[in-house]
Amino acid sequence: MYYLGLDIGSSSVKVAIVDAVTGKNLASLHEPKNEMQIISHQNDWAEQDPEMWWTHSCTAIKRIIRKTAIEPSKISGIGISYQMHGLVVVDSKGNPLRNSIIWCDSRAVEIGNMAFSELGENKCMSHLLNSPANFTASKLKWVKDYEPELYDKIHKFMLPGDYIAYKLTGQICTTKNGLSEGIIWDYKSDTNANWLLDHYGIDPCLIPDIVSNFSNQGETNKEASNQTGLPIGIPITYRAGDQPNNALSLNVFNHGEVAATGGTSGVIYAVTNNLSSKESSRINHFAHVNYTKENPTVGKLLCINGAGIQYRWLRNHSVENSYENMNRKASKIAIGSDGVAVIPFGNGAERMLNNKNIGTQFCNLNLNKHSHGHLYRAALEGIAFSFVYGMEILKNDNAHIHVIRAGNDNLFRSEIFANTVATLIGHEIEIYNTTGAVGAARAAGLIDGDFDTFGENITKNDHVMTYMPLKIKGPYLEAYQYWKKELELILKNK
Repeated sequence: MYYLGLDIGSSSVKVAIVDAVTGKNLASLHEPKNEMQIISHQNDWAEQDPEMWWTHSCTAIKRIIRKTAIEPSKISGIGISYQMHGLVVVDSKGNPLRNSIIWCDSRAVEIGNMAFSELGENKCMSHLLNSPANFTASKLKWVKDYEPELYDKIHKFMLPGDYIAYKLTGQICTTKNGLSEGIIWDYKSDTNANWLLDHYGIDPCLIPDIVSNFSNQGETNKEASNQTGLPIGIPITYRAGDQPNNALSLNVFNHGEVAATGGTSGVIYAVTNNLSSKESSRINHFAHVNYTKENPTVGKLLCINGAGIQYRWLRNHSVENSYENMNRKASKIAIGSDGVAVIPFGNGAERMLNNKNIGTQFCNLNLNKHSHGHLYRAALEGIAFSFVYGMEILKNDNAHIHVIRAGNDNLFRSEIFANTVATLIGHEIEIYNTTGAVGAARAAGLIDGDFDTFGENITKNDHVMTYMPLKIKGPYLEAYQYWKKELELILKNK
């Protein structure tokens, strides 16, 4: 038997099939070949057609069935991971009324900020663990204010993963985890935050029925079978947003465990059972995949916009044709890059810097002394230092860090980057070769709640290596303090 996993991103739809017993990944692929279109009618807007996600999901499922040559009737469950915070609105027939307003759209920022001010920081942080900010509820309020005729036709609103589940099953439902991602979940009352919707003038009846994220959430119907090639009756047994799902994929479930992502942007997702926070603007909190009222595990999420994009920019504007060549030259340079410091925040406003946009800065270059290798090492160190800086914010906000687990992506393939983070944080970093689609596929079998066996299979199938903190910490600490001083001087002048 097998499980199928879908990961609905904003750039592509990924799909994977795993063995139901061992969890071994049999095949993974993505659709389309090039990135999906993001529509931007105005600056800072970002929309996608939900039907585009469905079309690519159908194509990807058909392709992977052909690639693996498995019998589709032996797929016993489907798991779904998806881009967080998006808004999909449908009419009474289940048809989308407009494009989805996706996660990176910022049109509702002021709506959320005003609600935070009017409702009060204490109430929002104690009940929502977040500001309403630019999340799903605030985006729905934007539709109500600026597209009232369309709003009046809304039957239900959904998150992106809810929509794909609906297309597979014909049933409209969501999860408390998903509502927490949209900042519509009240942790104190363990129910919908109807008081926030009332403040926005939104009818709570627009919320779909709630199902557990590890449960039978509906089964593939005839229409979905015709479009995907899957048999009728396969249950969807799991769904979660991409960052909680990434943590699941890395066996991060418990207090003190951290999932890190080092892609275009960086993400630190620390699981904690402490529901208090004093960081209303720099850290987001979401119900983790194994959250229950009795076991209130939440993910403290801190995003670093200027991460892998910084190193990619250097590659694209240098004589090197690969990260491997860059890493090799960087390895010949001493810790601290002989005084060169790269402040990597050149990908828009940084939430962890209180939404300041300070750009990328190359500091203390000596044209007679420094080479490409110095720039490469300083960039890797600067990105690593930004992760450490973010982890310090998390630690000061009641997060504990016992172990860090990360995917085997570009940044964590660099020994300079990984050793710098591990040594300064003082904790090992475990590297795993997995993806969100693989994690979602495996999670389709987690109805029994056996997270221990699930984690053991991840270690058995995916563990690549572990970076241990280096014993000689002094040079790393000195370089970090030097970098931090440069950052604080820049922030002071902004």
